[in-house]
Amino acid sequence: MLKSKHLIGLEHFPTSDLNKIIDTSFKFKEILESPERKAILLKGKTIVNMFFENSTRTKISFTLAEKRLGADSINFSSSTSSVKKGETLKDTIQNIDAMKIDGAVIRHGHPGSALKLTEYIDGAVINAGDGSHEHPTQAILDMVTLKEKFGKIKNLKVGIIGDILNSRVARSDIFALKKLGAEIVVCGPSTLLPSNAKQLGVNITHNIDEVLNWCDVVIGLRIQLERMHLGRIPSKREYHSEFGLTYERISKLKKDIVIMHPGPMNRGVEIDSKIADSDNAVILDQVLNGVASRMSILYLLLADKSEKL
Repeated sequence: MLKSKHLIGLEHFPTSDLNKIIDTSFKFKEILESPERKAILLKGKTIVNMFFENSTRTKISFTLAEKRLGADSINFSSSTSSVKKGETLKDTIQNIDAMKIDGAVIRHGHPGSALKLTEYIDGAVINAGDGSHEHPTQAILDMVTLKEKFGKIKNLKVGIIGDILNSRVARSDIFALKKLGAEIVVCGPSTLLPSNAKQLGVNITHNIDEVLNWCDVVIGLRIQLERMHLGRIPSKREYHSEFGLTYERISKLKKDIVIMHPGPMNRGVEIDSKIADSDNAVILDQVLNGVASRMSILYLLLADKSEKL
């Protein structure tokens, strides 16, 4: 099991716990690829998925992981809850905890919400994305995908392209990659790079071709179109021209690189369809690894010591 009781973020998460989750994920990947596709290791455990923001991949992935492990899975939706009647987050959580749950998965728009949740419930808390802070389970599935593809993460050259400023995925990926010994370059327009990027221990450039020629793997980030009104980029067309993972750019490279994207993708903005659907892309592998890695996280945080994988 893990040293940690919760998975709130990767910045201060023990490297030994991170490696244990990654290694255990491969065991669950084997189970998912077997005819049975189940490992009843959390029978009798109750997990609540509390999503205060929209989600497709993450929510379905957690729900499926819980069911594959034999847990009782409850999906909470803020849009149909008493939150709409003015109930506070604290009261909502304490009422749910009073029903004797074993763990909670939370996605919320406010940074720190997952950490706050640990004050109100006794069970394990897993952060499924808190504002622009962190998205640790996405980073873990990315690490599983990289290790599966390359056999290692240490000394890999990883480029992260796009909206680093607002991306919780980028922050968690950077923390995970640094712990595991990768080299990282971030790239994007100056308006989408955080002022403390160098303090995160990464190199910075505004030249995407420079990154693509250097890296082993590139992670393209979603341009958050809902923030377009802030004027961070002049237009989708200009962003695509300057920072897009285009077929023209990738086809000119004298080597193969691995293409990743956490989704959802804006095809024709940060990535061309030809690239997203190419043999270089491992985007659908990331999705399957998301189920395996979340099974690993849930098992290592919630399983009784007598339940051996």
